[in-house]
Amino acid sequence: MPATGTQSSAQPSGTLKFLSALFYALCSFCITMVNKTVLTTYRFPSYAFLGIGQMITTIVVLYVAKKRNAVEFQDFDRSIFLKMFPLPLLYTGNHITGLGSTQKLSLPMFTVLRKFTILMTMVLEVYLLRKSFSKRLVYSVLTIVFGALVAASSDLAFEVEGYVFILLNDAFTAAYGVYTKKKLSVEGLGKYGVLFYNALIIVIPTIIICAYTGDLDRALTFQDWTQAKFFFCFIMSCMMGFVLMYSIVLCSHYNSALTTTVVGAIKNVAVAYIGIFVGGDYVFSWTNFFGLSICMSGGLLYSYLSFNTTSERTVEEVKIDALEQPPVNSAKD
Repeated sequence: MPATGTQSSAQPSGTLKFLSALFYALCSFCITMVNKTVLTTYRFPSYAFLGIGQMITTIVVLYVAKKRNAVEFQDFDRSIFLKMFPLPLLYTGNHITGLGSTQKLSLPMFTVLRKFTILMTMVLEVYLLRKSFSKRLVYSVLTIVFGALVAASSDLAFEVEGYVFILLNDAFTAAYGVYTKKKLSVEGLGKYGVLFYNALIIVIPTIIICAYTGDLDRALTFQDWTQAKFFFCFIMSCMMGFVLMYSIVLCSHYNSALTTTVVGAIKNVAVAYIGIFVGGDYVFSWTNFFGLSICMSGGLLYSYLSFNTTSERTVEEVKIDALEQPPVNSAKD
C-alpha cells in the first residue's frame, strides 16, 4: 500500500497531465507572439520594464484572489525567504534574459536556440534529482541539439548579445523548472504561493536596477503609450506573463520538469515555422531551414518518447516498486 500510494500521488490522471501541458503550450505560444510585437514591432525600449509589469500583475491578481478566499497560500513570514531560495533569482534571470533574447533574435532562431533548455534540464535532473534516462531519449535530445547547432551556424543575422541572452535564458529556464518541481512540495507554499512570493520578493530590486540603468526612464517616456494598439499589447503581455508562470507551475505540478520542457519544444515547432513567414526579421537560408527541420524532428521524437513512457522518473519508480511489490505494481504499470 505505501508504494501504491506514492505511485498514485506521483501520477495524476492522464487528463490532468495532458490539459496542463496543453494549457502551458498555448500560453507560451501566445506570450511569445505578444512580447515579439511589443519589443520588436513597436520597439519598446525596456524588456526589464515589461518584466516588472508582469511581476506586478502576478502580485495584484494573487493578492486579490487570496483576500477573496479564491486561493490559499501561506502568509508572509521570515521562513518564506528560505523556503523560496533560489527560485526568485532564477525567476528574475528567466524573465529578463527571456525578454532580452526575444527582442534581439528572430523568432525562428529564438525557438531553435531554446532547444538547449531540454539538454540543460536533463543534466540538472541527473545531478539534482538523481534521475536516469533511456538511450532513446538521450539520442533524441542530441538530435535536437545537433539541429539547433546546424541552424544557428547559418544565422546571417548573428547577434552576439542575443545569443548570450538566449543561452542564459536556457540555463535559467532549466534551473527554474527543476527547482519549481522541488518547491511545490514545500509545506505552506503550493502553486499559488510559489508564484506570489517569487514576484513579491524580486519586484522591488528589479525596479531599483531598472531605474539605475535608465530603463525605467526610457520606458516611462516611450512615445507610443498613447497608441491604443500598443497599450493593449503591453497589458496583454503583463497578463500573459502571469498566466504563463501559472501554466508552468501547473504543468510542473501535474508532470515533471522535463515534461514541461518537452511541451515548450512542441510549442516551438509551431512558432518557428510561423516565424519564417511572420515577423519580418528572419533571414532565410537553406542550411538554417535544414537545421531547423532536424531540430523540430528531434523535438517531435523526444515528445513522442517522453509522453509514451510518461516520464523517465516514472520508469525508475516502477522499477523500484516492482522490486518491493512485483505482482501489484507490474500489473498496474
